[in-house]
Amino acid sequence: MKSHEFASLLCSRLCHDLLSPVGALNNGIELLADEHDPEMRARCLDLLAESARASANKLKFFRLAFGAAGGFADVVDTREARAAIEGLFGGDGRIRLGWMVDEPTMSKAALKVLLNLVLIAGDALVRGGSLDVGAEKSEHGLDIVVRAEGTRIVLDPELKKVLTGDMQEDEVAPRAAAAWLAHELVREGGGQLQVADGEDGMLIIGASLPA
Repeated sequence: MKSHEFASLLCSRLCHDLLSPVGALNNGIELLADEHDPEMRARCLDLLAESARASANKLKFFRLAFGAAGGFADVVDTREARAAIEGLFGGDGRIRLGWMVDEPTMSKAALKVLLNLVLIAGDALVRGGSLDVGAEKSEHGLDIVVRAEGTRIVLDPELKKVLTGDMQEDEVAPRAAAAWLAHELVREGGGQLQVADGEDGMLIIGASLPA
């Protein structure tokens, strides 16, 4: 896939994800302009604050997962990744987060793989649940595991095909941009990516990246 084609896919995904909180900001401003009741104005302000917070959290996550966050250094502090994940998925209490990453830093490529797998697994928890993120060094390199567990897990079949390399690149849709990025980073690094989504309310996505 050409770089500009992937950029288009990624931009479409970003616009889709940001449309809801930004739209809520616009609606809140319109309501606030027409509302004179103090109680209703307070509710409008709460709506604006919540939407602004959601927009900022999404942007912080996408900056790390898709962009060039961390400057030009080869490694990024994993605390940034944890904060981004907590901001995106941990705000409303619908998803319980578990962080099992002992490494203080990761390469940019490895961190992007981790974050994009987290994004896919978190989105699959349509009714909430638990989202556990783990990473540890092995004798072969770095192993990353993301586990989602809940009463209902829905993983788009297209995302699974993209992650496992079973889809042609010209068939990839914008909703699979994160899966394509993770797959390509693992492939370019000479690693492997596996997906297990059984019917027992659990989804496990793992990546092995050589040193």
